[in-house]
Amino acid sequence: MAMRDGTQRAEGAGELARGSVALASGQGDAAVLLPRIRLAGSPLSRARIQDALGRPLYGPLALGVLVLATVVVVIVASGAPSILVQGSYTAYPKWLAGPLHSVFGALLQRPDGMPRLPWQVVGWGLSGVIIVMMGAYAVALACARTLSMRTIALTIVGLYAFLALSPPLELTDVFNYLGYARLGALHGLNPYTHVIADERLDPVFWFVTWRNYPSPYGQVFTLLTYPLGFLSLPAGVWGVKIGTVLLMWAFVALVWQCARQLGHDPRFAVIFVALNPIIVIYDVGGFHNDPVMLVPMMAAISLLLARRYRWAGAALAVAIGVKATVVLLLPFMMLAARRAGRSLQVLLGTVLGLIPLAAISIAAFGFAMPNVSDQSIIVTPLSVVNLVGLLLHLGGASPTMEAASKVVMVLVVGGLLLAGLRRGRPDWLSGAGWATLALLACTAWLMPWYIVWALPLVAVSTSLRLRRAMVVFIAFATITFLPMTAMLLGDLHVNLMSSRPDQLATSRLWHFQHSPLPK
Repeated sequence: MAMRDGTQRAEGAGELARGSVALASGQGDAAVLLPRIRLAGSPLSRARIQDALGRPLYGPLALGVLVLATVVVVIVASGAPSILVQGSYTAYPKWLAGPLHSVFGALLQRPDGMPRLPWQVVGWGLSGVIIVMMGAYAVALACARTLSMRTIALTIVGLYAFLALSPPLELTDVFNYLGYARLGALHGLNPYTHVIADERLDPVFWFVTWRNYPSPYGQVFTLLTYPLGFLSLPAGVWGVKIGTVLLMWAFVALVWQCARQLGHDPRFAVIFVALNPIIVIYDVGGFHNDPVMLVPMMAAISLLLARRYRWAGAALAVAIGVKATVVLLLPFMMLAARRAGRSLQVLLGTVLGLIPLAAISIAAFGFAMPNVSDQSIIVTPLSVVNLVGLLLHLGGASPTMEAASKVVMVLVVGGLLLAGLRRGRPDWLSGAGWATLALLACTAWLMPWYIVWALPLVAVSTSLRLRRAMVVFIAFATITFLPMTAMLLGDLHVNLMSSRPDQLATSRLWHFQHSPLPK
């Protein structure tokens, strides 16, 4: 890997990250993430794995498998109602199915509008495709040094552009965004004090899931979606889809920029983030709002590495206005600037950035805040918090486990910051990555695409332990959300939500998501 000379590092990011030197031996590749394995009594070393995968053929082949698998998922989702598109069995208009429906609809959909493929077949098929994609993803990481940045970039651009033709995959967050936007922009109701059920005659009501839930989204994001609220529902959906793809491209470009500023080979970092199957299928394919937060977050890191401390804080303020959880990055950015005596500049930039955002929010929404508190009382069955609570016989994600997870979170973040203060040159990016990973592990309402909060931090850090922990968490998030996992648990009559606290959480979730349909 090419390294910047010592003068360039001194002028750039060298003092802001410990161990920011890219190793020419390929330590940025995925082979270092793998333990030594013995096959038939013979050690299979990382070097042999890397040599085997270092041939020019394997990298492009892995990228091809990722692209082909994504194409298959999009075609099946577009062609007919299925579990790939939530609510499609009830209503699946052509504008939602997308332009590919006219090409593949006759093949995948019966004349009566029902799918030719049973939902179980689609579920097992999606599970198999995701597993294959994970294998291709691992190969692509191991072959990062054999791929040109141009090849990687063209793959990402083409893949994300093709996903824009897909209907929203798995969940209905797109319609929730538009529901809150239309609630405020079209109907004049405050989305932080009213619920989507208050616009039950609006066509978006038929497609949303959070019907009795005030908006949990940040005020900056909500205001950005208001223009979409004035559009027709199909046009609004396309607006979210196109905006998501454009912002994801910008986010990946910023990951590339940060890796270069740190003196790393950006190919590994870009593949690690942008071609992760969870991000491809669920985050981009689901058109979630994460890139609206990720772009200013990565811009803040890039500005900090360029020693533009106040602007870094201001960019972080925008990210906080989208999702408050990114405030976790602030103390680590201040820790990074401490060596140059500019910690207060970062804090000042954040405060100065938040002041106008707060003023705009108060003018638009009053003093109402996003409804994140109710999210703390709903549970996903296979979240770390619920599983640990069940193993310890504490009733799953019970109040005791919730309190314990918060204590653990505080101790982890405090310990990381103290460890950074003791070092002359703290590895602040790794610290931020560990803290974000801890946040995911301590979240009872855990969705797999939340890993994108930590992925870019891990990708540009130098901690191999953090990368390995992230790989384990990626595997966990993948397995827990595969359709076959739910089907197998159902066949085995395993109910992970049988405890009293979990049943209360399920009842609460049902209340948030259901409301009588208009006649």
